[in-house]
Amino acid sequence: MANKTSDSLDLYAKVEDLLGVKEAAPSLYAHYLLFLNSIDFDTLLDVGCGSGDFLHQMQGALDIPSVKGIDLSPLMIAQTTEQGYDAECIDLCDLHGSYDVITAVFDMLNYLNKEQLKQFLNCVKAHLNEGGVFLCDINTLYGFENVAVGSYIVDDEERFLTVDSDFEEGEYISEFTLFEKEGDRFKKSQEIIKQYYHTVDEIVKLSGLELLVNDDVNLYGLESADKRFIVLKNA
Repeated sequence: MANKTSDSLDLYAKVEDLLGVKEAAPSLYAHYLLFLNSIDFDTLLDVGCGSGDFLHQMQGALDIPSVKGIDLSPLMIAQTTEQGYDAECIDLCDLHGSYDVITAVFDMLNYLNKEQLKQFLNCVKAHLNEGGVFLCDINTLYGFENVAVGSYIVDDEERFLTVDSDFEEGEYISEFTLFEKEGDRFKKSQEIIKQYYHTVDEIVKLSGLELLVNDDVNLYGLESADKRFIVLKNA
């Protein structure tokens, strides 16, 4: 469902550690932790679980009875299972079971276009227990226009990555070019990854869930919030 092909998902998995995600994660995770610490629940499903870092942080802090992660990247799922967590390479809409809490962390919803977003939110509601909550964060318009746009170059001894990004008419397009060292040569991989701007009102309307929290998130210390942290309830 997500607007990443399996190839682009695997490329992203290879370079996530170069993108500053892990450095920004604690500030974002704090919003999730503060809310989850205020409620009673037994089961948590993390959609787009990536390498399992979010599950690791939440489980370590809250000792949740049952956690599970799902992702569309086999590479990411392998990393999550290596940490000892139940993880499955499956689309949310194909998953069985229901949960007290469902999370989608680090702008996962922005990878869905409007049609995909509607389908995804329908599946979220279908997998939430009565009284269950859905926690997510989305990029703000300011975040897209002032944080994400431009060129980014980073390398280590084994990889050289360039990301060229532009945002126009609600669509954010990033071209990832990766050179990976193989022996005395470098292998080139290139993928396009798209994101889409969504408003909180759109998400509430499409989900059919009750809005509980709509907070500013400023990960980079700029003059305006680059993300919104949202909590929706299956009332």
